[in-house]
Amino acid sequence: MVKNIYFVLSLLLISCQGISQKTIESNTNKDKDASNYKVNKTDKEWRAELTDMQYYVLRKAGTEIAGSSNLLDNKKEGTYACAACNTHLFKSTYKYDSGSGWPSFDREIKNNVAFDVDYKIGYERIEEHCATCGGHLGHVFKDGPKETTGKRHCVNGAALTFIPKK
Repeated sequence: MVKNIYFVLSLLLISCQGISQKTIESNTNKDKDASNYKVNKTDKEWRAELTDMQYYVLRKAGTEIAGSSNLLDNKKEGTYACAACNTHLFKSTYKYDSGSGWPSFDREIKNNVAFDVDYKIGYERIEEHCATCGGHLGHVFKDGPKETTGKRHCVNGAALTFIPKK
């Protein structure tokens, strides 16, 4: 009898869907309307042009593994651009070592990065994406260098390509 009660309770708990979670998910940025961007392509076109990791990060708002980006320790002068459409996003002079495991910048190139609110993990975060193609870049936090902007643009290296200064 006791086993039956535990079994029924277990089934109820497993089958329950949290309504609050559904509400949070419905308030997140859904697939952004491609017509809002200068560069818009079909999912098939993006898949053909991007690597699997770039597609996962830029088009599915994924996150690469911390410390995995070859751009993390890049100290060269130049510009970081969107890996999907080549829009210039960050200058190398804005880059700093945050210790987070992702390339970090204290500011963006104005008008080339757009921002939105993201509730995907249950609380508000500021998501940043390319203003030209809508590709997901990462998130902005308020724990950056106090002597500059106080912001940390925590960016997936897979979303970036580096253009060295000539």
